[in-house]
Amino acid sequence: MAELTLTQEWDKVFPKSEKVNHRKITFHNRYGITLAADLYEPKNAEGKLPAIAVCGPFGAVKEQASGLYAQIMAERGFLTIAFDPSYTGESGGEPRYVASPDINTEDFSAAVDFLSVQENVDPERIGIIGICGWGGMALNAAANDPRIKATVTSTMYDMSRVNAQGYFDSMDADARYELRKTLNAQRIEDYKNGSYERAGGVVDPLPEDAPFFVKDYYDYYKTERGYHKRSLNSNDGWNTTSALSFMNMPILSYSDEIRNAVLMIHGEKAHSCYFSKDAFKKLKGDNKELMIIPDAVHTDLYDQTDIIPFDKIEEFFHKYLG
Repeated sequence: MAELTLTQEWDKVFPKSEKVNHRKITFHNRYGITLAADLYEPKNAEGKLPAIAVCGPFGAVKEQASGLYAQIMAERGFLTIAFDPSYTGESGGEPRYVASPDINTEDFSAAVDFLSVQENVDPERIGIIGICGWGGMALNAAANDPRIKATVTSTMYDMSRVNAQGYFDSMDADARYELRKTLNAQRIEDYKNGSYERAGGVVDPLPEDAPFFVKDYYDYYKTERGYHKRSLNSNDGWNTTSALSFMNMPILSYSDEIRNAVLMIHGEKAHSCYFSKDAFKKLKGDNKELMIIPDAVHTDLYDQTDIIPFDKIEEFFHKYLG
């Protein structure tokens, strides 16, 4: 594995819990990319534990929402890791700031590889949590990897749908064609320049007429609440051309073949709620559940611990991971 430089200071946007042990770890995916993660385990835990890998939101880092989820689930008895996806945060991969429907799905399965060989983990009791864009990746991973015994998505985005069809499915084939022309022209510019244009993170300063969902993101990524120096959304965003692969490769093609358990959670007032409602309709089996949180908006499920249904998430994982 590549040698990564990992910060040893506590630089999360949430306070450290005294109920868990924390350490940095690395693992690799099958493309040879080394990923960085925070591992959380309950203090005084004995025997082989159920384990959970957590990632997301899309454009965030493990020091933000995924780390909060991982730490809280460790307080509740699970060994957890929150990881930075390939090409982002403290994880490896060049060029930087690339998103890929394939590689980012693989990152979840690579986390399962790592957890499966830990002495204090039961490899038959591994689940995943995907937040925002990584909710879609989590469903895609669950469709492809039966080792994932239980999957939770929180405030889920289908990144292939939003890239190909726009917010609220506002793009038609002509609009997609024009976008493809623009993005492929940018490829030439990137090649000439030997660097990659960045798409930009959350807009700053915030325009007065910004849509509510943009204000929602600003309130998390651009304020003390959630800002992090390594977060793409807090800074300059993904490489612009990352959108191309998502436009061409729907990630939820085989979600109806997920046999293991799935719990989907979304805020009633989230602009993105239609992603979860539509994705849930495709799932099959009596071990699938959609939970709508009254009055909650998209980023409420990033960090509002009085709104995120951790009791329900714990109950779900205990039921399906044992």
